[in-house]
Amino acid sequence: MTRPSSLALGTPPSGAAIDVLTGDDLRDILRRLSLADLLRAALTCHRWRRVAACCLPRAPPLLGHFFHPVNPPPPPPMKRREKTHYDAVFAPLDASSPRLSLDFAPEASRFVLYDCHQGLLLLEPTVPLPKSIIPRILVLDPATRRSVLLPPPPRDTVPDDLRWRRSRYYIGSGLLSRAHPSKLCFEAVCFAIDDGRPRAWVASVDNGDCSWRALSRDEEVLVDFDPHWFKRRCVHAAGKMYWHICNSGRVLVLDPATLRFSYLLAPAELGPYAKYRIGETPEDGRLCLLAMGSDSRQLQLWVRGEARCSDNGWLLERDIMDMRVVWDAVPGLPTDLERRIFNLWPSDMDAGRTGKAFIQTFGYGRYSVHLDTGKMESLETKDGKEYGHPIYAYFLAWPPAFLAADQY
Repeated sequence: MTRPSSLALGTPPSGAAIDVLTGDDLRDILRRLSLADLLRAALTCHRWRRVAACCLPRAPPLLGHFFHPVNPPPPPPMKRREKTHYDAVFAPLDASSPRLSLDFAPEASRFVLYDCHQGLLLLEPTVPLPKSIIPRILVLDPATRRSVLLPPPPRDTVPDDLRWRRSRYYIGSGLLSRAHPSKLCFEAVCFAIDDGRPRAWVASVDNGDCSWRALSRDEEVLVDFDPHWFKRRCVHAAGKMYWHICNSGRVLVLDPATLRFSYLLAPAELGPYAKYRIGETPEDGRLCLLAMGSDSRQLQLWVRGEARCSDNGWLLERDIMDMRVVWDAVPGLPTDLERRIFNLWPSDMDAGRTGKAFIQTFGYGRYSVHLDTGKMESLETKDGKEYGHPIYAYFLAWPPAFLAADQY
């Protein structure tokens, strides 16, 4: 890669002291700044913006996490009580991260988070609907404080829709792609099971204008179980979208490039009722699987790979830690093995690729655990609530609009 010359970055005019710096000198200074300070410096003048554009990291920066706070439940045996819905909040990654909120969209209080991708949040209504109905979808851009409410797909998008609605079971939605970080132009997908086969609807949005198209049922994939067992929220990993299935040794996969569904088998060694979650390796973004071993005493990391010893296309990269390290760090957790296994499980890998996994329990708190150091942290809000599930890593849409190539 050819390094831009000082002339290309702007020749400093004579005058104030800062202006005597060459483009190379200014670039070396800006590279030492935190991302937040670099973006502020880019707003100084046209010359600084050109230099700052050469200093941007290639990967989008993690700003923090969005989640819905929840009241801490009591330990088992749990008494049934009414759940309280709290609006989604943002936990900044560090002191230099912006303090984002959803206060620009008052209607968001009637919706719940379902996906986060490429700087956008996708939410669905809190009020449950019949499973044959595809809901409205609210999409927010917290960084630019813009929103759009998508209507459900028109019924005529599917020929003979009345026939299919009799057997339809709506699963969930997710964000497919985003055209430009400065515009509210994106694609979202909804999917349902129509008579045992998955069908996708795709919404194309261009600055508020929405159009829907329905795809044919995917005849290559048979859903031969009760669709109730699908987890409704997807996971983005290694360029594809995944829906976990409760008590199953496989996950449903959607390829955003082809919009085709398929199944991905988990390692057979884990058994039919294993606790596992799809994610990406923190260091290089490979598709991986975080699992409790077949005896539930080891936290393991599996990666995709073909070799003589592979298991359904997975390779055991390492045993991360003995689960006793996690169990012993949770206050009040029962001491007998069966109750420990039942009451605590890994709920997700951090999509922010921080090297952490999130731990969920039945009434004993919410935690993160670092997969290299074993350090555990309690996930509590200042007012005594817990981080709800799931916890969405929020990345800034990249590159920032005012530093995009067509802007300078």
